[in-house]
Amino acid sequence: MSGGADSLKTIFLALGANFAIFVAKAFAAFLTGSGAMLAEAVHSLADCGNQGLLLFGMKDAKAPASPDHPLGRGKAIYFWSFLVALLLFSVGGAFSIYEGLHKLQAPEPLAWPGVAIGVLAFGIVAEGFSMAGCLREVNKARGDRSLWRWFRESRQSELIVVFGEDLAALLGLVFALASVLLTMATGNPLFDAIGTLAIGVLLVVVAVFIAIEVKALLIGQGVDPAAKAEIEGFLVARPEIARLFNLVTLQLGEDVMVAIKAEMRGGLDARGLVDAINAVEHDMKARFPQIRWSFFEPDVSD
Repeated sequence: MSGGADSLKTIFLALGANFAIFVAKAFAAFLTGSGAMLAEAVHSLADCGNQGLLLFGMKDAKAPASPDHPLGRGKAIYFWSFLVALLLFSVGGAFSIYEGLHKLQAPEPLAWPGVAIGVLAFGIVAEGFSMAGCLREVNKARGDRSLWRWFRESRQSELIVVFGEDLAALLGLVFALASVLLTMATGNPLFDAIGTLAIGVLLVVVAVFIAIEVKALLIGQGVDPAAKAEIEGFLVARPEIARLFNLVTLQLGEDVMVAIKAEMRGGLDARGLVDAINAVEHDMKARFPQIRWSFFEPDVSD
């Protein structure tokens, strides 16, 4: 389930780190002429813009329900998250690949390589702090699941995006540092071009994986399997319910909608049936506060 306050803190932490890293990288790219450093500067600037979009998306998602949007605007965060993935692909990945190809055709020697190394080392430390903060929130959400399983099952699009960005940024910094060190050691500027290409490919791959996950939420995805199993267990254990035929869930940002079809116990009259359903819904929403809307259909068969 989504955790808005935790996600907000993670985004602000990443935004602060990325802006500081961008300034340092841009200065180093200007001094050294390194294509890998320029690619990393553009990547960090794109990340700053992306986190701004996520903050806007989280605000947009909290807009109240209206006649045009009767279930609220919670899914707005998925649109903005998908847009971030597209920008990471185009502004970050495509630009880096273009810059790498340009450097391959017209390699240039590095100037002030020591500055580049210092800036990249600073970037790795700053990005490491951001990644550590992100991982703390991810670990709270994933429980005993592996990172890969959490990534595939999570419904927190903003946390998926920040995790993907931080991972790409940290690996990109390592690639850039390796390319600068190899260029210094060999005197061959082609290593800088290769590093720039590697950063571009990395960003494109991460963007594609993020886009795939967010696309599923944008189209319409239920709560994660563990949460759905908890809700099913709660309903099956209720004394008012004889059989649970079907449970449909829909994740809407931080909120959840559920639709239940079940056979009720005892030969209840109309008022008794309404009271029993209301009791189940009241207790269910108290147990699972993320459930904002519930629709209950009593029946005798599926």
